[in-house]
This record gives sequence, C-alpha cells and structure tokens, in this order.
Amino acid sequence: MVDLDYLNYLEGFLTDNRKERFLNVLETRTNHFTVAMEDVFQLHNTSAVMRSCEVFGIQQLNVVEEKFGKRIDKEIAMGAQKWVDVNRFESISDCLDALKAKGYRIIATTPHQDDCLLADFDITEPAALFFGTERDGLSPEVIERADGFLKIPMVGFTESLNISVSAAIIIQDLTERLRKTDLNWRLTEAEILEKRLDWARNSIKDIKRIEARYYSGNSKL
Repeated sequence: MVDLDYLNYLEGFLTDNRKERFLNVLETRTNHFTVAMEDVFQLHNTSAVMRSCEVFGIQQLNVVEEKFGKRIDKEIAMGAQKWVDVNRFESISDCLDALKAKGYRIIATTPHQDDCLLADFDITEPAALFFGTERDGLSPEVIERADGFLKIPMVGFTESLNISVSAAIIIQDLTERLRKTDLNWRLTEAEILEKRLDWARNSIKDIKRIEARYYSGNSKL
C-alpha cells in the first residue's frame, strides 16, 4: 500500500506540469495486455520492444533471461526503462507459470496451423503476448502451453519481420483497439498510486538523499 504522505512529499519536488503529465499518461496505461520476450539475443531488440511498450501504453514487460543475461540498451530504450515495469525471469517455465497465475492467456506470436490474424484477435480477455528469439523463434514449451497463436498478415516475398518491428505493429494495433472499447482495461487506483510513486522516485536525481531526509524527519515525530 502506498504511503500517501511520502508520495505527496516526493511530488512536492516535481513541477505541476510534470505531475499532470504523469496523470495523463497513467490514464492510458494498461495491464490488460502484457508482453513477454524469450531469450532475445540482439540487445537492441529488447530495448526497442520496451520502448514500444512505453509508447503504446503497455505497463508490464516480461523478459526471460535463461541464456543471454540481464541487458538493456538505455540509448535505444530512450528512458523507457523508467516508465515500464520489467519483470525478469530465469526460465520460461517460471514466466509462463507467473503469467497464467495472473489470469493471462498465453499468446504465441508465430505462424501456426491454428493461428489468428491480427485484425481478428479477440481483445476482450487479458493476454500475454510472447515474442521469441530472432534466430529460432519461440521455444517448444511456449508453443505447447500457448492458449492461442497470433500472426501479422504479410503479402510480400519476405516471410518474417524483425522482432522489434513485429512487436510494435501488434502492440499498437491491440492497444488502439482496446482504448476504443468499454472494457475495464485501465489501471486500478492502487496501481496508479504505485506508479505515481515509482515515477516520482525515478524523476528525482538525488532521490537517496531526499528519502533519507524524509525518513529522518519522520523518525523524530
């Protein structure tokens, strides 16, 4: 639960425009969809997908790091790492279990005999969109445990897109459609307060000193 006194204290260091911007952005944020990336080898692709999540309003990015370690290219992410929650998993099994426990359908973004075209995808239920490696695609475990399959229609000779391009196309399409519905897709009040606190902390350069001052003052009350 967010300490409202602490939140108000930190937001006192922000401009009114900054605080208003936070509220406006949070109105468009969603956890109805989440994105999961499985062992993406090219560093810039993970960072670019994070940036797409931030731009189009996806709050949660899940990254499986069984093979290639914990890396984010901050130049390509363009600060998105401050505004998107990155959940890290050491195995695909852990990631799948965690997302299923939260009530997400597992959707594999890959051509499949039972696949669904992007325009026909049912957005009414929460879904975790899985993207695989550039070289091998999604692992057999994701394919086996998937609740559905999604693909982008293509009419050219090339049969695949770069993972960051695919993610951007899918995320933009689904979130745009979602915001036009009456579904309960927005963050809860509790989630909004949590993000206001996180974003305020991420916006203050000398946050450790300011936090120490706040807690030191409260301890004397």
